[in-house]
Amino acid sequence: MRPENSRHSNISIFVPHAGCPYHCAFCNQHVITQQNALPHAEQVREICQQAFQSMDENARKHTEIAFFGGSFTAIPRDYMIELLESAQEFIGNQKFSGIRISTRPDCIDPEILKLLKFYHVTSIELGAQSMSDQVLSVNHRGHTAQDVFTASGLIRSSGFELGLQIMLGLYQSTWDDETKTVRQIISIHPDTVRIYPVVILKHTMLGDLYQSGKLELFCDPEKNSLDDVISMTANYMTEFRKHDIKLIKIGLHASEFVEKDMLGGYYHPAFRELCESRIYRVQIENFLKFQGILKSGQEFVIRVNPKCVSKAVGQKRENIHYFQKMQGIKLKIIPDPTIDIFEIKI
Repeated sequence: MRPENSRHSNISIFVPHAGCPYHCAFCNQHVITQQNALPHAEQVREICQQAFQSMDENARKHTEIAFFGGSFTAIPRDYMIELLESAQEFIGNQKFSGIRISTRPDCIDPEILKLLKFYHVTSIELGAQSMSDQVLSVNHRGHTAQDVFTASGLIRSSGFELGLQIMLGLYQSTWDDETKTVRQIISIHPDTVRIYPVVILKHTMLGDLYQSGKLELFCDPEKNSLDDVISMTANYMTEFRKHDIKLIKIGLHASEFVEKDMLGGYYHPAFRELCESRIYRVQIENFLKFQGILKSGQEFVIRVNPKCVSKAVGQKRENIHYFQKMQGIKLKIIPDPTIDIFEIKI
C-alpha cells in the first residue's frame, strides 16, 4: 500500500506489463514495480484485507483499490474481470471508495467503460506521455495525441475521474514539445496529473540507444541539467495548479531498484520536494523584483503555510543559500497558518 501525497490514498496492486500491446522505449516494468509475477484473485483479497484492517473508516472512504503497472483494459477480459470481482467485497458502505486503474488511451471505448462502471471503477488514468505524434511514434507508444483527446472525452462523459500521465524528456522530444504537451493536457482539464521526467533504465530501447551514444537528451546531464528539468517541472506544476488540476505524483518513487538499473535521465529520490522548493524560490524572487527591492544586503522575513516551511527553505537550505550567494539577501522563513499552500507574504 502506497499513500499518495494527499488525503487520498491508493492500495496499489501492480499488474506488470500485462495487456501492453507495445514495448515502449522507456519501459522496464520489473524495475519500476519491483515484481514480475501477475497478481490473482486471492492475492488481491489478501492485500485489500490487510489494508482494510489497518485503516479506520474515515481513511477507507478516501482510499481506492488501484490496479497499476500495465494497460488494465487491454489484459485478457477474463483475467481483468477476475481482478475486478476480487475487489468487490471491499467496496461500498464503510469500505473503500472505489477502484482506480491505469491504461492506454487507445484501449478505451464505450463498451469497456460500461463494464468498468459495473465493477465500481471510479478513476481512470491514461498514459498520455506526450502530445507530440512524432515523439509518441519514435518512442513506440502505438497511439496518437488524438487518441488521448478521444479517450479523455469518453471517460469524462461517462462520469469517471480522469487522470493523465506525462513523461518529460522522451527520445527526440524538445522543450517546445514539452510545453505544447502541457498546454494540451491543460485544455483537456483532467482531474489529476502525474509528471515523470524520463529515467533511462537498463534493458529498454532508451537504454540501448543511450549506451550506444545515439540518444541525445534534451538537457545535457553533464551540465547539471537536472536543475533545468527541476525548473521546467516546477513551472509546469504552477500552471496545472492555476487551472485547479491536482498533481498526485512527480517523479518516480525512490527505489534502490531504479537507482541500481538507471543509466541516465532525470532522477532524484526527492524530486517532488526539489520542484516544490523551486516554486517557492521563484515566488520569492518574482515578488522582490516586482517590488523593486531585490537589493544586496537586505534581510526579509518570508511567511508561508506551516506545512511548507521546509519547502520554502529548500533541501539543505538551498533557497536560503541561493539568495545569499546570488543576491546578497538574507531570508528568514517563518510559519503563518493564514497563508495558503505555495503562497507567500513578505
